[in-house]
Amino acid sequence: MKHATFFEGVVIALAVSLAGSILFTMTTPSLLNAQVLRLLITVTGFSYSIYLLGRSTERVGRVTAAASWILLAGVSWLLNIPLSLYLVIHLLAIWLIRSLYFYPNLLSAVADLGLTGLGASSAIWAFNQTDSLLLTLWCFFLTQALFVFIPKRTRSRSKPPDVKADERFERAHSSAQAALHRLSLIH
Repeated sequence: MKHATFFEGVVIALAVSLAGSILFTMTTPSLLNAQVLRLLITVTGFSYSIYLLGRSTERVGRVTAAASWILLAGVSWLLNIPLSLYLVIHLLAIWLIRSLYFYPNLLSAVADLGLTGLGASSAIWAFNQTDSLLLTLWCFFLTQALFVFIPKRTRSRSKPPDVKADERFERAHSSAQAALHRLSLIH
């Protein structure tokens, strides 16, 4: 499976930003702004989560993760929680999927949480400066494209060599040499 790349993240950021902006423009006349924003948060968050699950090398639990995400989004929608809390829940769901499927240690997951917060901050800044949903989504998802640079592995501790394995190798090597020597004597 192909790993996620920064360039791919930039393309995803552009696609999600354009699609989200179009979705907002198309649905605003028929729904209230708060409903449209909830729909937009749900659709963009789920789309990005599906992208993440597709790029993960982990094969276990993808369906469960997607189903859990849908359940979380559905319950959040039905409870009609404040929009800011609704957004935070979806941001944490994205962070949780990346943490579970891309990082083997807590330090990388915490760094990703910081990246998620940085993305949310950049999106809020972009919205306050421009009032543009397109630029808001672009700033958030462009920042999220940086997750590929978070280290995936820590330095592994070197373990002492397995003495038994070395001895077995030496015995096998000696046996192979003896067999070759016997074969050379036959001809």
